[in-house]
Amino acid sequence: MLNNRVINIIVIICILVLFGLDKMAGYNIPLWAYLLPGLFFLPLIIWGVMNIGSGFFIKVTCYANTTEKVVALSFDDGPQPAYTPEILDILKKTQVPAVFFCIGKNIEGNENLLKRIHEEGHVIGNHTYSHHFWFDMKPSGKMLEDMQEMDTFAIDVTGLQPRLFRPPYGVTNPNLARAIKAGDYLPVGWNIRSLDTVAKDENKLLDKIINELKPGAVILLHDTCKITADILPQLITAIRQQGYRLERIDKMLKLPAYA
Repeated sequence: MLNNRVINIIVIICILVLFGLDKMAGYNIPLWAYLLPGLFFLPLIIWGVMNIGSGFFIKVTCYANTTEKVVALSFDDGPQPAYTPEILDILKKTQVPAVFFCIGKNIEGNENLLKRIHEEGHVIGNHTYSHHFWFDMKPSGKMLEDMQEMDTFAIDVTGLQPRLFRPPYGVTNPNLARAIKAGDYLPVGWNIRSLDTVAKDENKLLDKIINELKPGAVILLHDTCKITADILPQLITAIRQQGYRLERIDKMLKLPAYA
């Protein structure tokens, strides 16, 4: 399988071959030719950065390998007072467990919501403290500090340190891979991206998710979106009508939720 390590080895070998042809065989290789191996693999590298399920830089669990009709709901970017309480109300009424990948800075002032998420049986995951647009450009040490700052808030409120981590925007790179390993996190992605942050039509959003259902699926939603809160009761009903059970993500993926 092609991944970042394999690509690096191939590129280095190609450069060494070019160097050998240039210096030892006298082929007079131009300097620009040394850039070609990297440029050749650039589209694949970009795909690996943007595709959380690629495993290009680090293995990310995006679904359960099962034939059982079971799926898990995940909510990113909260807690947020506008819609997180409504979503929690719906989950409580329908008896559905979920995972909330929380942003640390959003916990400040919303500690009661984080406490409620935990007390009502949902999992709290790490979605960094800042969720900054340039998070992926940071060195691994700064990334780890950001991730651990979110942990501090979770520990202060619940006494538990999250191990499940979801990268902001689903972007991975070598620095993030190092930070994840250094912090002993378990990276978790998704294989059904609802696109609820840009959706305008409730029926289209529902149809998109239901049409992509498969055993072991992890569904990406956001508890910061009105449309998500609006469709959630119908979504849960539709999932169950398709014969699926809604399971808590750590149980479905067989991963420890906390350190």
